[in-house]
Amino acid sequence: MAVKIKLKRLGKIRSPHYRIIVADSRTRRDGRAIEEIGLYHPVQNPSRIEVDSERVQYWLGVGAQPTEPVAAILKVTGDWQKFKGLPAPEPMKVAEPKADKKVLFEAAAKESADEPKGEAITKKAKKADKKADEADKAESSTESTGA
Repeated sequence: MAVKIKLKRLGKIRSPHYRIIVADSRTRRDGRAIEEIGLYHPVQNPSRIEVDSERVQYWLGVGAQPTEPVAAILKVTGDWQKFKGLPAPEPMKVAEPKADKKVLFEAAAKESADEPKGEAITKKAKKADKKADEADKAESSTESTGA
């Protein structure tokens, strides 16, 4: 029986998630698997790749053949080089840990509490100023028509 290491697609349309599986080469893409040995989430930035290196080495050692996409993933993780006895590749990029939302909220609340309560950005027009503006408009309109 020919055994392949291949990807099993999960997820919705335009949101793929894959599991790296070991299966008989005659089974369909999302069919029954002998064993699941990893995850691949290409939509995340950087792509999330988790592989059980020990199980990959075992399956490669007993003759399982990786498909082209899985071979590329194994080259990125360094498992293919370990199997072939080649030098290890450069380390993978790892996503930065997200900041704690509670800490960010408390910091923002502290900043807003420290700011002095001032006047509004746009000042309110006073009644005296309105009357003066109306008088200026009336004079300018009589000058333009009277001249």
